[in-house]
Parts: sequence; structure tokens; C-alpha cells
Amino acid sequence: VQLQASGGGLVQAGGSLRLSCAASGRTFSTYVMGWFRQAPGKEREFVATSIRSVGSTYYSDSVKGRFTISRDNAKNTVYLQMNSLNPEDTAVYYCASKGYNGNLYSMNAYDYWGQGTQVTVSS
Repeated sequence: VQLQASGGGLVQAGGSLRLSCAASGRTFSTYVMGWFRQAPGKEREFVATSIRSVGSTYYSDSVKGRFTISRDNAKNTVYLQMNSLNPEDTAVYYCASKGYNGNLYSMNAYDYWGQGTQVTVSS
């Protein structure tokens, strides 16, 4: 499975960005597709994830109500709409995927990773 992330950039506080992640390869390995982020000097953290068959979505408390994860199963693509961005959202954002087993929130449970896309929010 290959994951290709795009859509990062520089935005002012209060602005919006939309990230995309297109997957190619075995679809069972993209049963769960999600986003993590890593800020400078910090560990990679869970942001949001989506389960293909049931359409369930899960968010970290820090982004709930501001970010929306969605997916186009026909295109095997997951999106992250980020609204009301603030400087604390500045990080490299990674998309990731896995099968149906394992923890939804732990980066160690994800098998495949995209290359990361930089999001910078200026104050």
C-alpha cells in the first residue's frame, strides 16, 4: 500500500486547510485510514481516523469540533478538513492506514504511512 498525502501549507490563525491522502494497493489494508501529526520536539500524536465499512469517525479532543475527516471509498482517499486553525496545530501531518485489527488511536497499530505534509499556522 502506498499513501500519498497533499494539501499542507501556510495559513493564518483562524483559517482553513484541506488535506488529502490517496491510497493505492490492497483495500483491506485501508479499512481504517487516519491522520497523525508531529510538531517539532514532540511525539507523533493521533488526530482523527475513519473506518471504511461503517463510516465511523474518531477525533482527538484537541481537534474535535474543528477538524472533519471524510473518505471517498471509490477513490480510496481520505480527507481532513481543518477549520479554525491555531498555531498549536502547526505540525507535519501524516496519513496512515491499517486493517480492522488493533487500536485506532495508537500509531504503532498502523501499518502504512504517507510521507507527511507540513501545516504551518501563523499567529
